[in-house]
Amino acid sequence: MPDVARCELSLRELNQMWRLIESSAKMNCPAEARLLLPAMVATRTGFAHLEQALVANLVQEKVRHVLAELGTQARYAIDILVRNLFERTADVGFLATDADLCNFVAGLDDDRDAARQRLHDYRNKYTVYDEILLLDLEGRVLVQADPATPVSHSRDPLLARSLEQDGYVETFRATDLRPGKSRALVYSQRMLHPDSGAPAGVLCLCFNFEQEMDAIFAAYRDPSQRANMLLLDAQDQVISSADPLWIPAGVRVPTNADGRPQLLMFGGREYLVRTFSSDGYQGYPGPAGWKAQLMIPVDLAFRSGSNGQALADVEPALMQGLLSHAQTFSPSLHELMSSVTRTTRTIERIVWNGKVTSAANDHGQPDGSHSGGINKLNTVLDQITETGERSDALFSHSIQDLYQTVLASSISEAELTSQLLVDMLDRNLYERANDCRWWALSAQLRRGLAAPSDQQAAAIGQVLAHINSLYTVYARLFVYDRGGRIVASSGGDEIVGQYISGDTLSRVVALRSEQDHYAESFGPSAFYGGEATYIYHAAIRHPEHSGNVVGGIGIVFDARPELLNMLHSGVAGRAHMRAYFVTADGRVLSSSEADCVPGDLLRLDGELLARAGEDGHSVSRIMQHDGQYVIAACTRAAGYREFRAADGVEQPVIAVLLQAFGPVRAGGELPAQAAVRIERLRDSGPDFAIFYAGRTLMALRAAQVQEAVPFAKVQRTASTGHPARIGMLDVPLSGGRQHFVWVFDLALLVSGKPGALSDNSQVMLVHSGATVIGLLVDDLHSVQQFDAADMTESPLVAGDAALAPRLIKANQGKLLIQELDLGRLLARLRT
Repeated sequence: MPDVARCELSLRELNQMWRLIESSAKMNCPAEARLLLPAMVATRTGFAHLEQALVANLVQEKVRHVLAELGTQARYAIDILVRNLFERTADVGFLATDADLCNFVAGLDDDRDAARQRLHDYRNKYTVYDEILLLDLEGRVLVQADPATPVSHSRDPLLARSLEQDGYVETFRATDLRPGKSRALVYSQRMLHPDSGAPAGVLCLCFNFEQEMDAIFAAYRDPSQRANMLLLDAQDQVISSADPLWIPAGVRVPTNADGRPQLLMFGGREYLVRTFSSDGYQGYPGPAGWKAQLMIPVDLAFRSGSNGQALADVEPALMQGLLSHAQTFSPSLHELMSSVTRTTRTIERIVWNGKVTSAANDHGQPDGSHSGGINKLNTVLDQITETGERSDALFSHSIQDLYQTVLASSISEAELTSQLLVDMLDRNLYERANDCRWWALSAQLRRGLAAPSDQQAAAIGQVLAHINSLYTVYARLFVYDRGGRIVASSGGDEIVGQYISGDTLSRVVALRSEQDHYAESFGPSAFYGGEATYIYHAAIRHPEHSGNVVGGIGIVFDARPELLNMLHSGVAGRAHMRAYFVTADGRVLSSSEADCVPGDLLRLDGELLARAGEDGHSVSRIMQHDGQYVIAACTRAAGYREFRAADGVEQPVIAVLLQAFGPVRAGGELPAQAAVRIERLRDSGPDFAIFYAGRTLMALRAAQVQEAVPFAKVQRTASTGHPARIGMLDVPLSGGRQHFVWVFDLALLVSGKPGALSDNSQVMLVHSGATVIGLLVDDLHSVQQFDAADMTESPLVAGDAALAPRLIKANQGKLLIQELDLGRLLARLRT
């Protein structure tokens, strides 16, 4: 961590400076500095503790950021894979009941070419498979889709397992079903005789595993390629590697499933590692023990990534508002900021008190210039001020780096999540586009529409009901004739006899081939109870004349729960994160926010949506939205395999992630701005203690000020007596005696409005003769010298009752400071 190393070096240099100042005060002005030395020692010690806390926080946040980013990539990679494989379990269950293929396997139909064409047609729709085979009870291959790798017989035990059980069998290893391949992922299921119901053969779907893993690695691996993405088995051995020359398949690697910040050794190199297993999808757990893992060498982990300048273009007011919520999104950062602020305030108070004390105790030159000892003390105080400002600047810069690290982590997570959401959507809709085209090839549907009758309509309805029972992502399936009249439907007959729209019918009839489909734009549909959804259509062609369209099939996606499932899977467990699917103009398709419904307009910056390009890359911005400070990330759906490859077929969709950090602050709620600078013009004249009260810059003769203490030391009392009295303060006297003084709200006395309490609030102990009181002020400023030429009567108030009858003209008259008359103030308190 080179930036942390540089910070440590700067902190050591500042620590040495504090020691030098302390030594200088002891040697050059021991008498004058005796009251300051304990506070200086305490401040130096406090800075030493802050140094340790700062470095520890820098390291922890940077490690947490790296592990979080690795974990997000690993989690999404395994989730995407498991969701994909879940679809395969449904496919093999459906295809194993295909009537034409079951007839062929049972020997009721001996047309091998027709069976092979059937398999080709299926693989052309579902391109995730590189081979499909049908085998008899003895393991003989009856037909296969890929003639390039001929297989005549198999002795693989998966055949016996498939014949023995209901449902699918999942196998991943080397198999004689795929000669020449070191391994294959096969989904197999027995096929039953259409008449007897006895096992007649086995269907094997061979998933194109390597191609799918390459696609996942390309989408979710670190684009800078500093980290390697791996798929592991239950024994922590590498199944697939994004970079096999770096970490090859077959080796065993260390894992880190609980995300502990630790270094793990592999191949003589130290790594940060994050490992994720899948929670499963709709009851499917995925292959036993499989998990995704990211590994990054520690020497590469902390190089600046794409979010290194995450805050570079953020407006200062927006940044200040975000920082005001640090306690919510990063408690450790907030505590560190607070500690630095308290220490900085302590330094400012030490210097302010020191200069006040030196002014009060100086009995130097007649012209008001300071004596030698006091001059040396003021030099020490100036050094304390300068070093304190350097310390504050260093800590502020380092905290800014910490803050940027925290936000960069949130930005990365939001961008990756939006990318995941459109990826899930595209993969899901890819299956829907495949399904409608495949089911349109059903012989039962083609024959039923070619020779319509009530009996055929009932048979079509049974087919649709069976399909819908296997594919639960659909609200209903329906088939319509050449005129657009619905002849059968799953999920109830209430729509039978209704007609699809003329525009939809004309588009379906115009589809050029069995590879084409038509997707209605997302919107309300009477076939989905008036709610908004996607409906996919494919043309059903005559069984003997494929150029003749006899009708079509419509499949109604159960959009409301399915889209919500995707959105919730992306934001699950992430507080204050909301997710949306929207159109290019911001119209909501689905939202994780309950009060945002389909059709609503997401009022997001249109430029941000426009920048969400079609290349699948995410865009993000820190901004205000709906009264909150948020990170907004958008990714436009770029397609999966051939899905979305043709322009105009699918409606453009953008995933939007909004992570909120807290409500927008009003100006008065934001942290105080930097103090106004007063130009130093004179080295003579009386000293004035300058401070803020009621957000106004005021001054009091330094000789009338004893010291300033934090407001936290005030003991609050019931509001009796004078309305400006707010409490009492314990002031130690010589000999260990205690003396209590009343504390009054100066802003209320001067302006009639109570002062606003904050972490900067101070109490000035002021005295006139034997009378000592405390005055609550907003903040301390400085101690400056002014003479009669700088004074003028105040036009703001008049009369003997005015508490600030004069103004001090500072900065060549550009800055006016109200001079408080302590005598008049005490007189008002006595009345």
